[in-house]
Amino acid sequence: MARPALRPLRICRNSLLSYSCTPQRSILATITATIPQNNLRQPAALRSHLPTQRLYHSQHHPDLPPHEYTNSQTTILSAALKHVPAHGFTKDALVLGARDTGFLDVSVQLLPRGEFDLILFWLASRRGLLRAAVEQNGLLATSDGVNAIPASVEEKTKTLIMKRLRMNKDIRHQWQDALALMSYPSNIPLSLSELHALSSDILHLAGDASVDASWYTKRLSVSAIYASAEVIMTRDSSPDLAATEAFVTRRVEDSKAIGDKLSGAKQCLGFMGSTAVGLGRSWGLKI
Repeated sequence: MARPALRPLRICRNSLLSYSCTPQRSILATITATIPQNNLRQPAALRSHLPTQRLYHSQHHPDLPPHEYTNSQTTILSAALKHVPAHGFTKDALVLGARDTGFLDVSVQLLPRGEFDLILFWLASRRGLLRAAVEQNGLLATSDGVNAIPASVEEKTKTLIMKRLRMNKDIRHQWQDALALMSYPSNIPLSLSELHALSSDILHLAGDASVDASWYTKRLSVSAIYASAEVIMTRDSSPDLAATEAFVTRRVEDSKAIGDKLSGAKQCLGFMGSTAVGLGRSWGLKI
């Protein structure tokens, strides 16, 4: 029996399979082809059209877990915040918020995370108020005096932390229960995402211009200081949170002193690890 003739392989015409049939292109050539030629080998100052929203941030970071709300959800949550001082971050506050806005009690089922959605909405809305206090109300504006010395990044950071903490003044007696709910394993990712967003906003508004590994260490430090100060705030009976402010002042000064002495990758990684552990313990995690 004659053997069938072997025919040479053809180039695959199917676009879905062409990646395995056509010759492979160089990875470098593929990447280079996606970059406009006028951006290659040009000084950074000439690339003004490139996005520069953050001074130092890896493009490989995963997106934060989404917690955006529809108009109906936002309406209920906004109204429910008025009942938090009396009822806490509970379903009762959500039900009362729904009633105030003309929704049925069953409408709280629109919020899949329930009470935790109310906490997230509080955190996100307070971040917005903090940005507005700086950008619209001039919270960090310097005086017009001739000999006025501009505040340092550390001083601005302390001011912003205290401004944010004072936003919790009316609900601080309810905040320990909120911290307990935030420390549930299923809620930790979104809780940490909000804390990271707050620390990043604070340093951005304070004028931090870090472009090295300290970008990360500073945000971890601010996160740890703020999380610890929240716990102190819930037990602070001094006028205008004076004891909490003294605590924040000491921690900011200590953090600056440690940051000035850190050098080398091993020290930075060790500091980041110990700070992350301390942050978790501040929230009641068993680490």
